Amino acid sequence: MNDAPVSSPGAAGARRPGDAALTALGLGPAPLSPADASPHSFPDGGSWRTEVPSVEGPEALGVVLKESARLDVPVHRISQGSGIWMLTDAEITEMVEGCAERDIELCLFTGPRGTWDTGASVRTDSGGAGLRSRGHDALAGCVEDALRAAALGVKCLLVADEGVLWTLHRLRAQGVLPADTTFKVSALIGPVNPASYAVFEQLGADSINIPSDLTLAQFTEIRRVSRAPMDLYIEAPDDLGGYVRMYEVAELIRRGAPLYLKFGLSKAPGIYPYGRHLRELALSTAKERVRRGRLALDLLARHGADGEMAALGSRLPGPLNRFEISS
Repeated sequence: MNDAPVSSPGAAGARRPGDAALTALGLGPAPLSPADASPHSFPDGGSWRTEVPSVEGPEALGVVLKESARLDVPVHRISQGSGIWMLTDAEITEMVEGCAERDIELCLFTGPRGTWDTGASVRTDSGGAGLRSRGHDALAGCVEDALRAAALGVKCLLVADEGVLWTLHRLRAQGVLPADTTFKVSALIGPVNPASYAVFEQLGADSINIPSDLTLAQFTEIRRVSRAPMDLYIEAPDDLGGYVRMYEVAELIRRGAPLYLKFGLSKAPGIYPYGRHLRELALSTAKERVRRGRLALDLLARHGADGEMAALGSRLPGPLNRFEISS
């Protein structure tokens, strides 16, 4: 599909939750400042896209596609969290073909990362190096994953390490990875200030998952220095805080555009790395994530803020700032 952006009123002119009733009681909200609004958009002028995360294989993808059609939830991107290395070639190919039939971008996670490594620091109270790829071999595993996935038709790769991102960006610049490959930065290492956000853009990121606990003012601060698309869990998994920001969706779009609305799920057990032993959990949570998306979209519609959705089938971020790659 290649639908045009919806033309109903966008987030800028949206009615805020409880607005009329509270105003009648003298408790209306403070006026919105135009200076807080993001000046950026996706290349087609859209302000937001949608993403269903934690879709861990072809069977879960089938559930998401069926449920999104039933509930009329538009989907721009499907992402997976266990990693490319946890999927067979046949499974990847089935996911690529399933997404291509609906013109949805498929994003798969690259390689070994801290939580599954032999290093102990990530399991300490400090968190050590976090989810980053430890040593040359872990970096090499991520590169191997990226090359394998790209050869099977995957066009979006998820990364959780700055060095992996820069390495894959250089491979893209050299033509080793296709030029239209996009890189998504994981929420597991998401930047929390404008300078770090801009650095990820310069390193090659095409969309950047910021933590769900950033304030509205911090969204505006980031947008003053970077136009790289944001990814944001409207509802975050418990291991990322469990935040539910559904009533803020219109304002999050106004300040954060271009923005991917990610439909996560709190109060659900973790499923990474996924295997058949977690089948029922993976399928039931995949279905519920789509329902959560319907709830968020219904809320946007009730507030008159469901306009300015980017065209279905769109995936590229537009021109971004990059560090120079030396020869």
